Amino acid sequence: MFSYPLCFIIMGVLFSCTNATEKVNILEIALSSQNPKIKRVMDSLDQFEVQVRYTKIDRKNDSILFTDYDFQVDEENYFYPASTVKFPIAVLGLERLNETDSLNREVRYYIEGDTIESSFSKDILQIFTVSDNLANNRLVELLGQDAINESLMKKGIGPLRISHRLGYHSEGLSTKPLIIYLNDSTTAMTLPTVNSAPEPLTLNNINKGIGYYEDGVLIQKPFDFSLKNYYPIKAQHDVLKRVIFPDHFKTDQQFNLSQEQRTFLLETMKTLPRNAGYDPKEYYDGYCKFFIYGDTKDTIPSYMEIYNKVGFAYGTLTDCAYIKDTKNNVDFLLTATILVNKDGIFNDDAYEYDEIGIPFLAELGREIYRLELEKTR
Repeated sequence: MFSYPLCFIIMGVLFSCTNATEKVNILEIALSSQNPKIKRVMDSLDQFEVQVRYTKIDRKNDSILFTDYDFQVDEENYFYPASTVKFPIAVLGLERLNETDSLNREVRYYIEGDTIESSFSKDILQIFTVSDNLANNRLVELLGQDAINESLMKKGIGPLRISHRLGYHSEGLSTKPLIIYLNDSTTAMTLPTVNSAPEPLTLNNINKGIGYYEDGVLIQKPFDFSLKNYYPIKAQHDVLKRVIFPDHFKTDQQFNLSQEQRTFLLETMKTLPRNAGYDPKEYYDGYCKFFIYGDTKDTIPSYMEIYNKVGFAYGTLTDCAYIKDTKNNVDFLLTATILVNKDGIFNDDAYEYDEIGIPFLAELGREIYRLELEKTR
């Protein structure tokens, strides 16, 4: 275990900043905190595969200046993105609707062979409020993996690779048709597409741990993530920037959303489960808001707006967020990931989410928020 001085020296090497003249590194100060929720992770970094990007936002007249601060961010070091991939899929779903005259957010539809009827508005709300896998997978059927990847890459977002749906029966290369209600008595069907088979990723840490369970049997070799989704910190941060600050990018790098769609998207991203009709005892405010509030069941005050998407699976926790305090005029971007799998076994449901991972992300958010508040005073 590193002592604090040694940890501090190591952080000086691992941190980077896009602005060499910047003297105050809020991210470095936050990660140097003596709070045990942060210190126990920073003292044993090799266990946790932490990556963090924090963006300081400065405004002058009509201009916005972003300064990115990184800690161990490296697109060559793989982590499983889990449900964070639902964010670009939801945005691209809206974009597809905007480019298709016969479709809108409220149209009713179902997937061929399924009985669940939904709407695109409902799917996107479920994605951001409770991270619903089926809602995400329905949008994958609309878009297809190849189109998702090509659309993002054309906007300059990458590297990344969306190769599969989420949850059970997730690997199929062919999309299923959507049966869409044009009115109460008339339906139309989308055409299925066949997507490319994913090539194995060749990245650092692509094989993780010492074993995994498969069909109830312990396989004593590292778990292979090479065919899984790949959505690194930079790509996540780039999607978020384009959604929150579209005018900062050239037209061909923006998402093609109408103003109404963008307003809906932003409102949905910050919506808390209780405001979407979910039981607050099960889906408390911090359920899908890891930064600042993930380790508490307290009510998030109305002046704190968190536009984000979290992911948690295979022992990996990730949050990608734009955090805005409307009362104190504070805002910043923060994306971070941490692996919490002490025994090195995957699919055993023995991950330290609540003990280590979520408290770390929550305290990291609080530390940066506190430092941002001090900056405004």
